[in-house]
Amino acid sequence: MNKAITIILLALLAAAPGVEARAQKKPRKLSAKKQLVIEQQRADSLAALVEEYRRRESDWQKAWHDAQQQNEKKPRNERFAVDYTPARADSLAEQLRLQHVDDALQSFFNDYVCEPADMSTDTKQDSLYAARLKTLVSPIHLPYNQLVRTYIQRYTDGSGLMSRVLSLSQYYFPMIDEELLKAGLPVELHAMAIIESALSATAYSRAGAAGLWQFMPTTAKAYGLEVNSMVDERYDPLKSTRAACRYMKDLYDMYNDWSLAIAAYNCGPGNVNKAMARAGGNPQSFWDVYDYLPRETRGYVPAFIAASYAYAYHQAHNITYSEPPMPIAVDTIQVSRLLHLGQVSSTIDVSSEALKMLNPQYKLDIIPATTKSYTLVLPANRVTEFISNQDSIFAKDSTYLKEYLDPAVVEKKKVEQTVIYYRVKSGDTLGAIARRNHVTTAQIMRWNGIKNPNKLSIGQRLRIEKR
Repeated sequence: MNKAITIILLALLAAAPGVEARAQKKPRKLSAKKQLVIEQQRADSLAALVEEYRRRESDWQKAWHDAQQQNEKKPRNERFAVDYTPARADSLAEQLRLQHVDDALQSFFNDYVCEPADMSTDTKQDSLYAARLKTLVSPIHLPYNQLVRTYIQRYTDGSGLMSRVLSLSQYYFPMIDEELLKAGLPVELHAMAIIESALSATAYSRAGAAGLWQFMPTTAKAYGLEVNSMVDERYDPLKSTRAACRYMKDLYDMYNDWSLAIAAYNCGPGNVNKAMARAGGNPQSFWDVYDYLPRETRGYVPAFIAASYAYAYHQAHNITYSEPPMPIAVDTIQVSRLLHLGQVSSTIDVSSEALKMLNPQYKLDIIPATTKSYTLVLPANRVTEFISNQDSIFAKDSTYLKEYLDPAVVEKKKVEQTVIYYRVKSGDTLGAIARRNHVTTAQIMRWNGIKNPNKLSIGQRLRIEKR
């Protein structure tokens, strides 16, 4: 230890300010007496410094020894507990999760994405956009043109869209990126969730597509998602993301080009195949068939490129964002019996709004776990509280689930059709009525024999079938 301290002190003295400067000056000849005084002062300083370090080391060793002795006196179960409680463990796990998410987000923006070195003095907007996209090296080709520029300006225009997306991305993107990587897909595909739903898990289109990835019911069921009167897993962020990964992988295997696969995700493989046939020759990408695609699909790939740009370079456009509305750190509980979300929010410290945001797939706020188990997502710091109060939570089923306590009733409600009738009011449109009832315009027209969607009469009675 003494040898180590001596080495450190010599290193500190060697690096002291002025030593190098003095060494460069022509040394002056000192008398033997004066030189002896200087050397004695230096020796005294070194001795005092060494003594100070020895004292500090001795104090530290004594404190450590005392702590060890105190710890040895404790019973073994207390010695290693360090005031452990399940709630404390949950809280620490939540903090660790939050730190991981924050670190990942900041490292992406601060370390991975950077301005091209040769563009610092370029004032031409097109050159700047093109160079920034080129910096985003990706297996998905991200070309720049005037159409892409239009979408970049739309995503960065200060409307607040990207601010909301960035806020929600703190919750959704870590999960989405993990699933994309598991599937062997480019993580840049997370931008598709931006252009599909603006990262709103409860998004619903007038065509009947739903969720983060805007699945139609038929496609959702084909990829294993449950869609019925009680549960719509198109709204389940995790399960719908896994289904979207499988769908995107199938589309890429079909076209071997990401731009065509992305276009097919929007309008379906049939429309892309028709466009390729009409383009003639041997079209290799979206841009080769652009003129033959449906109008809404022509902007899809440019919007994907622009969303990728806006997400990566939001700081360059002074786009800020806040915390997401839901807890970032979450965990799951497997529920194997009927449960209303109200039973949970009325028993433990978690709001019904938070539960609904974390579990949007349960259409009636009921987890219909009668013949199989379902997942309940909770804030990470409330999992232990749920487990500790589980008996109290499930004891409230007679209050919240009177009409659902018979498993046969629940199974029937999963598959039964609910028919409602709506009276058309002044100002109503067929599209607005469809959106309010989560059905499509085409469905309402078919159920009611309507030929012209623009011809509705005030007071007209419309049949609407809901599952």
